[in-house]
Amino acid sequence: MELTCPDCGGALDLRSGMVHCGACQRDFSVVARCPDCQQPLEVLKACGAVDYFCQHGHGLISKKRALFSFA
Repeated sequence: MELTCPDCGGALDLRSGMVHCGACQRDFSVVARCPDCQQPLEVLKACGAVDYFCQHGHGLISKKRALFSFA
């Protein structure tokens, strides 16, 4: 998945839970949301895999289904 800057459209680089735009020198945090209820997801990391859990009744959500937004 390639992320682009919401301000200038430049490519974003992942930096320890944040993303950085080299073009406009801004940093953004990324929030994963449930595709069903739009609520923030809990991040689950195990054995190198990253999955997400919806605490509002939708259970495990794969990275492919999660909706990502900038905060």
